[in-house]
Amino acid sequence: MDGGGKMDGERPAEFVEALAKGLAVLECFDAAHPDMTLSEIARRVGLSPAAARRSLITLGALGYVGQNGKRFHLRPKVMSLGSGFYFAARIDELLLPELRQIVEAHGDAASVAMLDGTDVIYIAHHSTQRARRATAVVGARYPAHATSLGRVLLAGLPEDELDRRLSGMTPVALTSRTLTDKAALRHVVQEARAAGFATTVDQLDYGITALAVPIRCAEGHVVAALNSSGYSGMVTPAQMVEGRLADLRAAASRIGAAAGRVPALSAVFNAV
Repeated sequence: MDGGGKMDGERPAEFVEALAKGLAVLECFDAAHPDMTLSEIARRVGLSPAAARRSLITLGALGYVGQNGKRFHLRPKVMSLGSGFYFAARIDELLLPELRQIVEAHGDAASVAMLDGTDVIYIAHHSTQRARRATAVVGARYPAHATSLGRVLLAGLPEDELDRRLSGMTPVALTSRTLTDKAALRHVVQEARAAGFATTVDQLDYGITALAVPIRCAEGHVVAALNSSGYSGMVTPAQMVEGRLADLRAAASRIGAAAGRVPALSAVFNAV
């Protein structure tokens, strides 16, 4: 949903097209595209070169984008856009202690994420892992179909909304084991809904086995998800369920209760 309370694709009368284009330009930079030419940016965002150029000039003047020759890159000031939410929602006070406790008890890594369209966005993460693999840093975005977090979040949707998300999804194989068949994905999501948790093995990247549980608001709606991940080959989904599920559920319950006491985090959770 957008800031006007409309579903994705519906734009209120006050919608500012220029602002939307500027934000899209910022979002098009990633690990695979750390710097780009004007034409590359325009193509990735779906803008005309002239429109992309206007956005880049504005973002450059504001300090969010830099330029080296013909190539543009993000500048550190971009990080300030996310830090406001991080501190207002008191992520460091409410979520990180729970993640650290999980990691201290079980090792590996733990994360909290929310659903955005057909992706998940990580809003908190703690890890002891050092291997080269998909990085779940705060703000990282990954396809929901390939993560335990995403499957739990999809399972928390009403059936008609799940239909809408799946219809708008184009599952991509990130490994040879990634589930891309929509019918099979629906079945897995329904299993996660019935079980109250989801597990994945080598779906997002080779070497990642994960277990996720839902975080619910006071009304019982799924508003976020919490997971614990480890190395495939060193831990199995069955071992995770046996050894970690109870701790994850307890932590998720505490996070849901704590969110109700923090207006910024509660507002974000309840807007899902």
